[in-house]
Amino acid sequence: MLRLPRRPVRRVRPVLAAAVAAAAAAGVLVAPASSAGPIDALTGVLLPAPARPDEAFAPVDRPGPALSVPRAQLEAALACTANVTRGRQTVLLVPGTTVTPRENFSWNWFRALDRLDRPYCAVTLPQSTNGDAQVASEYVVHAIRAIHARTGVDVQVMGHSQGGTEPRFALRFWPDLRSKVDDYVTWGATNHGSALIAALCTPDCTPALWQQLPGSDYLQATNSYQETFAGISYTSIYTRLDQFVQPNLDDTGTTSLSGPGDITNVATQDVCPANAAEHIAIATYDPVGYALALDAISHPGPADPARIPASVCTEVLMPGVDPLTFPTSYADATAKIAQGLTVAPRVSAEPPLKPYVLR
Repeated sequence: MLRLPRRPVRRVRPVLAAAVAAAAAAGVLVAPASSAGPIDALTGVLLPAPARPDEAFAPVDRPGPALSVPRAQLEAALACTANVTRGRQTVLLVPGTTVTPRENFSWNWFRALDRLDRPYCAVTLPQSTNGDAQVASEYVVHAIRAIHARTGVDVQVMGHSQGGTEPRFALRFWPDLRSKVDDYVTWGATNHGSALIAALCTPDCTPALWQQLPGSDYLQATNSYQETFAGISYTSIYTRLDQFVQPNLDDTGTTSLSGPGDITNVATQDVCPANAAEHIAIATYDPVGYALALDAISHPGPADPARIPASVCTEVLMPGVDPLTFPTSYADATAKIAQGLTVAPRVSAEPPLKPYVLR
């Protein structure tokens, strides 16, 4: 066990106005105009920051910069199981905002992959994934390179929430990674931000939350020119009941991706209409979220919902989750998220883009 420190469905990019409308409908409070985008005079809703043209950002083929984080810190943040060896394809797990791999994956996916004898690694991001996502992405860059060098096999990246977005930033601005990644699987990723995050940024919030607002500079940079890359299989899993990442009511929601490569955008309710998974459950104990992700990393190409057996809809917990300790594990994870959303160091505005991001 880890010790810690193809039926592609292509969808269009969601319109940011839909996110703003969702925030207004939900009665979302917003930050002052001085700390983010302008405020709509009629609704009081935080509007997306002014859009920059794609040409404002670095070309997609420009070599990535040298990593600014000391190598010793990058190496200390990556933990792998003993069976990560030459020739064995390895999963890289990336946690979401406010949590470490322990809270996010130790009581579910670590145990499930151990049972399957699947090699895996996990990366611990700085400040429990609350800090500048540009810096956190450097840890992902190093992790993918290190795993590929160790195994000689393309990496299977799996990320929850913000952990599903940061590897995309890494792939966008470090092009050498694209030939090192096979599958890219995400649960509830904030690929185009979430309108509901505005309620958490009143009047300030963590750097990572600023960067996950719709229209943030960080997301504009991540999505510039193209959202995906040929040669990588993308499986973007979401739930229509997500309490943090919205709008996600259809297959053009904020989590869905479009572009080159093989892409499946799928809601857990597409497989099991009565599925009640929310944002935390989808990547930690939900059987449908598990079945889709496992299908993706077990077959060529992205997940195919048609391969998921109907019996999954009657299961309660994903493999690896201990029914006896589940209540405590889930409570600990939700408590850590709540703590991170309330007491983590806050800033009054989104961190500025790094120079290498811009043309």
